[in-house]
Amino acid sequence: MSTLEDFTQVPLRTWAQVLSKVKQAVVFMDDRCAEALHWSGGLAAVLTAGARNVRQFSSFEACGVHEPKAVFVVSSVLKGRTADVIRDVLALSHFQYCVVFTCVPHSAHLVANNVPAELEGTPVFEQFEEKLCEWMGNMNYTAEVRYAPVVFAPVSQQLILAPAFAHLFPLLPPDLRAINAKRPEKKKLGGLQDVDMSALPLELQVEIRSLVSALNHMFESTGTREESFAVGPMSRIIAGELGGLPQAKTRRKTAAKKASIIFVDRTLDLTGAVGHHGENLVEKILTALKPLPGHVTDVQVDCFTVATIDWTECPP
Repeated sequence: MSTLEDFTQVPLRTWAQVLSKVKQAVVFMDDRCAEALHWSGGLAAVLTAGARNVRQFSSFEACGVHEPKAVFVVSSVLKGRTADVIRDVLALSHFQYCVVFTCVPHSAHLVANNVPAELEGTPVFEQFEEKLCEWMGNMNYTAEVRYAPVVFAPVSQQLILAPAFAHLFPLLPPDLRAINAKRPEKKKLGGLQDVDMSALPLELQVEIRSLVSALNHMFESTGTREESFAVGPMSRIIAGELGGLPQAKTRRKTAAKKASIIFVDRTLDLTGAVGHHGENLVEKILTALKPLPGHVTDVQVDCFTVATIDWTECPP
């Protein structure tokens, strides 16, 4: 069986891959990755590894002539706003060496770019490396793009969180209506239980693939083969993706340790969901404490509104 220490060490070892590249570099990091870093050594770990500075992932940041190396750590796909911010920072600076770490695997980048099949190698990453050199102003400069799932926060030996996926929410009836609105009349889905991965929006597919890849990385790092159980439509999709992941199939053939993983759609089991009339204790605490930047602690569901959908799910 896998030990608790095996799993709590995985985030630290994953961050070690990033830290091995930050020597003499200015590090730019988005909020989600910074939240995970907080639980894996924090800013001190980056500076101890040799980084010159750590800055916010923003188009308003830039570096001087005497700062030739940049490392970006992002939780998103390398396109859209993320690509724009990286381009802006490089264009305003004088970097000659750039490393980009993304928490989104190459397979999810293919989905985000509407590529239907898996390709050999990492062509999307390679193309982005060329763009990095172009934005630095010289195609002979050095650029690297790597996958590093720095998404887990080891809060204690018994608790590991994934703050990067705090916004990933279970499917609800309004989601089904939105999905059916884009499907032909003969192919409309009868219920949430009929929704599969292909029916989801591309952005949600990317998020699920990123989560599944991160979980597989954790099991691979600990030499573990998992047995998955799912409760709820979204959980079923995630468990199915993990079960069908090619890398996971290979890992399960040789892994010596075993573990069970239970996916649960906690649609109602959220902060404040048990409140009926007036404020409960949790709500009073949330109103008294000033929210920390980038933290998500106030997600709530109106019990009475959701209960009209299915009374059996409403807590007593």
